[in-house]
Amino acid sequence: MDKIIIRGGKRLKGALPVSGAKNAALTLLPCALLTDEPLTLRNLPRLADIDAFQHLMNQFGVSTTIAGSRPGDFGRVMTLEATRITSPVAPYELVRKMRASILVLGPMLARMGEATVSLPGGCAIGNRPIDLHLKALEALGAVIELTAGYVRAIAPDGGLPGGRYSFPVVSVGATENALMAAATARGRTTLHNAAREPEIVDLCNLLAAMGAVIEGIGTSDLTIHGVPRLHGATYRVMSDRIEAGSYACAAAITGGEVLLKNAVIEEMEATVQALRDAGVHVEPQAGGIHVAADGPLRAVTLATAPYPGFPTDMQAQLMALLCRAEGASVLTETIFENRYMHVPELNRMGAHIETRGRTAVVHGVPQLTGAEVMATDLRASMSLVIAGLAAEGESQVHRLYHLDRGYERLEEKLALLGADVERVGAD
Repeated sequence: MDKIIIRGGKRLKGALPVSGAKNAALTLLPCALLTDEPLTLRNLPRLADIDAFQHLMNQFGVSTTIAGSRPGDFGRVMTLEATRITSPVAPYELVRKMRASILVLGPMLARMGEATVSLPGGCAIGNRPIDLHLKALEALGAVIELTAGYVRAIAPDGGLPGGRYSFPVVSVGATENALMAAATARGRTTLHNAAREPEIVDLCNLLAAMGAVIEGIGTSDLTIHGVPRLHGATYRVMSDRIEAGSYACAAAITGGEVLLKNAVIEEMEATVQALRDAGVHVEPQAGGIHVAADGPLRAVTLATAPYPGFPTDMQAQLMALLCRAEGASVLTETIFENRYMHVPELNRMGAHIETRGRTAVVHGVPQLTGAEVMATDLRASMSLVIAGLAAEGESQVHRLYHLDRGYERLEEKLALLGADVERVGAD
């Protein structure tokens, strides 16, 4: 199993291309199930999760082709063609590794009138039930059965009639599944208290490009007028706001100066505000976002929240940055109940972090020290890398498969900015 070795103390400087958004791409890929015409996605990141989802689509009989790219390029172009669905079943061996697999449920139900999907896996960051996915689909007219670790959904004769659903709590994945299922329903669907994340907007924009009729895009109240069929499209995946925020933290903790090319500041306002509150200079610049840190970091107090609040997917990375801030920062995790598994590993590197339930108090320290650490989930992995970039001496981050799920060619991008990093086999 590979590991990454980081020799800290290098000031990051330069320009870095931000890849296509993992969280958006994993929602756009299953849209190919909604049409028998080709769907071409540009700016698709090269990630393990994308490869896994591609294999899942192949399981259904979807053909996938990847356009060639020049050496050193980031991202790729994939065309998916679901001319004929050969199986409505997403088996356990493909679904267990990735929670996003549940996103085939809605479009498969809409296209085939039935779908059988294994209960999903993913990062071990707490209980993430799919009950809201199922309740939303039931509100659209689906009949749901749970048996032997699988979800079976059936549409009545003639397809889903559409309906109305108000989410009791904001759920990104459930909103996405309901949107895809409703796009070709016989009638109108209204979704209240829907998620508003930029990735939801990206999904709505793709569905609209395929012929869907959606009102209220970007708001918490969505109305979908079902159409008889969708057609193919060519679409560019949005830039990854979480990757951009992660590299902003990496630049800041090293006192660096980085241009994050393709990053869109309007899509990450809460992250930008948190960085500014911590004393980091963040400004829009033609083609991206300019990040610089030339003074002491300041402590901050904040809580994660659904968009437009501070994203849970940035909590670990910001925590790593705040390990070097002056004073005590207070972070409260409101989305997942078990997302502080990186804390013991950061403390191994000389950080001083105390956790009390869903709250973490980060006492800034003058210096971090290199250590061998173990990644526990995707964003926790990046927090350890960020800490290692500023640590004195050498750090080794194990379990790189977590990073490969969400950060495209991490060590190459860091090397572009002057970091001393290398990827080696664990043996």
